[in-house]
Amino acid sequence: MDTTSLEDMEVAKSPPMISLERKVRPRKGPAEIIRTKLRRQLSCSVPKVKSTITDFFPVILWLPKYKIKEYAGGDLMSGLIVGIILVPQAIAYCLLAGLEPIYGLYTSFFGNIIYFILGTSRHVSVGIFSLMSLMVGQVVDREVYLAGFDLSDESKQSSLDSEWNITEDFSKTGINLTINAFNIECGKECYAISIATALTFLAGVYQVLMAVFRMGFVSIYLSAPMLEGFATGASCTILTVQAKYLLGLKIPRHQGYGTVVVTWINIFKNIQNTNFCDMITSAICIAVLLGGKELQERYKNRLKMPLPTELLVVAVATIVSHFADLNGHYSSSISGAIPTGFIPPQVPNFELMPRLAVDAIPLAVISFAFTVSLSEMFAKKNGYTVRPNQEMLAIGFCNIIPSFFHCFTTSAALAKTMVKDSTGCQTQVSSVISAFVVLLVLLLLAPFFYSLQKCVLACIIIVSLRGALRKFKDFPRLWRLSKIDAIVWMVTMSSAALISVEIGLLVGVVFSMICFVAQTQYPKVSLLGQIENTNHYEDMSDYNSLLSIPKGLKGDSHPRRRISCP
Repeated sequence: MDTTSLEDMEVAKSPPMISLERKVRPRKGPAEIIRTKLRRQLSCSVPKVKSTITDFFPVILWLPKYKIKEYAGGDLMSGLIVGIILVPQAIAYCLLAGLEPIYGLYTSFFGNIIYFILGTSRHVSVGIFSLMSLMVGQVVDREVYLAGFDLSDESKQSSLDSEWNITEDFSKTGINLTINAFNIECGKECYAISIATALTFLAGVYQVLMAVFRMGFVSIYLSAPMLEGFATGASCTILTVQAKYLLGLKIPRHQGYGTVVVTWINIFKNIQNTNFCDMITSAICIAVLLGGKELQERYKNRLKMPLPTELLVVAVATIVSHFADLNGHYSSSISGAIPTGFIPPQVPNFELMPRLAVDAIPLAVISFAFTVSLSEMFAKKNGYTVRPNQEMLAIGFCNIIPSFFHCFTTSAALAKTMVKDSTGCQTQVSSVISAFVVLLVLLLLAPFFYSLQKCVLACIIIVSLRGALRKFKDFPRLWRLSKIDAIVWMVTMSSAALISVEIGLLVGVVFSMICFVAQTQYPKVSLLGQIENTNHYEDMSDYNSLLSIPKGLKGDSHPRRRISCP
């Protein structure tokens, strides 16, 4: 066969050339694009109205399909258990927020009800959270201090006595408490809750705006090591702030940077003023709480429900403090008056908001980040999906609406969410059950906590930090897995603990982004070789006896390359 015929055959075998012509599309100007989007969004029809309402209120979709026989038992059990855990924590975390215990109960009640209506997660428990309480408390104490009020506990108690008319009848089983005036001239406690509600309102507005403008991508820059380091550093600050209550010391909270270092210096300077009654009570309570937690972890497979250790400690400590009159005989600090019922709603003070606009930003970001991450984690675990944008709307309105009812910033809480998941929770009906438990305390049982020592509340807060503080033990394992993640964790934790919580968040986000950019700019390139008689490939620089030319692949004379970002 001659050369000409061979060339003709190759031409005949070659595929015909295809000519593609690009479509000409007229470019739209910015005004036309905006007009088109507005026309699409603002168009109105019955199906679109129904879809919008059901998207905004997910409860409309799932509540009519509620299977009573299948879901009611688990929801009732988990709701009651979380409610029992929630009551002492709501009272205790108000120490962190610099507010009175009644406001923690309000926050827990309204947060659960609103998330039940707006949330898409079946398991997330929204309410009072130690990290949010700390961040609110730092802003509240700063503004109260700048306003000229005394930050000592004695001034707070005198302010309360002037606002509440308290009558005590110790011959009966309870304490009769009547709220006599809420329209009086604003004192220290009134100013503190005004700051907290204005801050909460702003944080909620930021979260709703983030949802409207589809800014959920911000959570991408909040990596898991950064969030864990931030939580651990904040836990160190919480532990430090509460340490003074364990010893019964009257030390105002430090204003400014370096709270951990300065507070411990002040504690050791005033160690001679330790209240031994508070110290002994704290030692007993911590031992009981830690023992209960260890028993819970050791026998969690046998126990059908978590041990209500916090509630037991609070009940026993309150009875002992009341009948032994520890406040009168040993000057032990107590919670004081907790009124029953609801305070009339009030519009947040808009005059305070310009001063708090910057402070609300980290609150909004951390609150939505924890809520979205927890909702996605438990949705994946239980085989359903959530809508992150709706979660941002839900947590935003969990802050905006309660701010009119004397509440402070809320978020999803990991510990209570895990309890709900482990006790058979099926839907957010469990949150309504928990809210009714808190409502029972608000209407009937709140005055019984009058004699509860503050050191007992501090013990509950400190023991609840076990999970975050245990991350120190996991650091060597994290270092072996990824040195970059370990460095991000350490930098974020150190800055949050040693400088301030807000600066720690900023440093963590910036440093995490720098590490991410550095990894993408300098990727790891591996030359892969085939393991003989297999279809697996490994790095040729790490292993010997790898085949550089894969078997059975004719014409492939180059080993494969793998590019990855460590």
